[in-house]
Amino acid sequence: MKLPFAANLSLDTLSERDRRMLLIGGALIVLLLLYVIIQLDSSVSSAHKRIKKKQDDLTWIQTAAPELAADGGMMSAPSGESLLVIVDRSARESGLGTALAGSEPAGPGGLSVRLQKASFDSLISWLARLSQQNGVRVDSASIDTAGTPGLVNAAIVLHMG
Repeated sequence: MKLPFAANLSLDTLSERDRRMLLIGGALIVLLLLYVIIQLDSSVSSAHKRIKKKQDDLTWIQTAAPELAADGGMMSAPSGESLLVIVDRSARESGLGTALAGSEPAGPGGLSVRLQKASFDSLISWLARLSQQNGVRVDSASIDTAGTPGLVNAAIVLHMG
């Protein structure tokens, strides 16, 4: 059976214009395929990098997990209290209980504490007492004025010494 559209097709039988269009179309298809292959390779490479990073993170977590589990996620002071308990109790004792706006873990043995409208003098005395009595060190602190003289907003990262 002979198909009507398949009869006698070759480049020699096509007009110059049709040959040119066929060659240009073929070249565009080849360029498009190359572009798609390059994009796929880039995506695969990026996925491999993400997987490697996640594997490295998992390895770190697996090595740190026993230490964190034994410590309840927070390093403890010699008294056996966690950093969170020490910070909360001592802030209240220093008159900063109402200024405590929140806290959250900041890596192994660390705690990020936010205070709002805290007395600057009380804040400095509290940090000194934390260091002297509990071995807590300040890793970083950002202190800004709260608008009223003597009152500040603070973001402090603490670690057990």
